[in-house]
Parts: sequence; C-alpha cells; structure tokens
Amino acid sequence: MLARWRAVNAGVRAAEQAADRPSGSVALLAVSKLHPAQAIRTLHAAGQIAFGENYVQEALDKMAELADLPLQWHLIGPLQSNKTQSVAAHFDWVHSVDRLKIAQRLSAQRPAELPPLQICLQVNIDDEDSKSGCALADLPALAEAVLALPHVRLRGLMAIPKPGNVAAHALLAKTASDLLARLPALAAQPFDTLSMGMSDDLTDAVAAGSTMVRIGTAIFGARPAPESD
Repeated sequence: MLARWRAVNAGVRAAEQAADRPSGSVALLAVSKLHPAQAIRTLHAAGQIAFGENYVQEALDKMAELADLPLQWHLIGPLQSNKTQSVAAHFDWVHSVDRLKIAQRLSAQRPAELPPLQICLQVNIDDEDSKSGCALADLPALAEAVLALPHVRLRGLMAIPKPGNVAAHALLAKTASDLLARLPALAAQPFDTLSMGMSDDLTDAVAAGSTMVRIGTAIFGARPAPESD
C-alpha cells in the first residue's frame, strides 16, 4: 500500500509539472471507504493527513479508533438530513453539500467550540438524473445563501463527472471563476478549492485546475465487499 501511495503522490506531482503548476498546489485526499482503520494509521505514519469517507457511520467508527491521530476527515458521499448532526460534530470538510437545507443544518449543528465546517458545493456537472449535485443554474443562489450561514465556510466546488467527460473539469473551473465574479463576498474568504479528479482522470483534472484529487483504489487496492445484513 505504501508503494502505491508514493506512486500516486508522484503522479500528482508529475501532473502539476505537466500543467506548469507549482509543486504542492494539488492536495491528495486518500479515499479510505471500506478499508480498515489500520490502513489509515499506516498511511498517516508515512505522512498522509487527509482522508475521505463516503459513509457516516463507518467514518465515525474509524474516528473513534484513530482518535489519537491528528487526522483531517472529509465526507465525500451523499449526506442525508438525519446524519447532519454527527457530521457537523466530527468532520472537518464536507464535499457533498447540494442543497440549502443540508448547509443550514450543518451550520446550526456545528459545535461552538469548533472552527467553521469547511464545505464544497457538489455540482451535477453532467446534469444526470441519477447523480447527486446542484444544477448549474441553481448554483449562484445556493452559494449566496450558504455564504450567509455563520458556522460553515464555503471553500469551493466538487463534481464527479461521467467517465470520459474531460470537458467537465474545465467547466467546473469556469463555474467557480464565474461565481467569484458574481458574488464579491466570496473573495473575502478562501474560495480556493476545486475537488475533482480520481484515479482515471487525475491528470486531466489537475490540468484544468483541480486543487484536491480524491484517490481510493490506486492507493488502498481493491475495496472489500460490504458486509451483508
């Protein structure tokens, strides 16, 4: 696993160089869903800090087991209203906010002693009925409303494009730029994150401006099958 992790890091640095971007400008989020806490512990010892999880309860169990480590936890999977309180209390980032109700609940339920919850708005960049995410047309209104919430901080946008849709990366980058121009209040805080790019499209995503790539299988290997009920 460590060899794969090092290879992925090298791939990110190579993609930065190919895109004429500064070394270190793209963060690596290790997607650890369905992998054991011990694998996270091993990667942390090698220098990996940020980990992405899709399932809230699985992540909470790992957080409890790894409470001795200074990890950064990112929720990247869909979030239902009945899970927002746990997420607000335990995660550092949420990439999958796609409607105002979720953002409002996260803000209201964020413990006062914690810093603002860092969030990205998930964009349905391909306008697929089967995929989560805010429609492009609805994004400005959602972003403006989220900006008014006191205990979350809007850091950027996230998308999961259809396989092979390389143009989606550039579209998400342009969408973020357009939002900055349309909403001056965004410039008053760090609106600096484009969460896009996975194992198969990492190079294209970095070339288009990704600042955070989400890599799972290429680091951890094949995911174990979920346990049946």
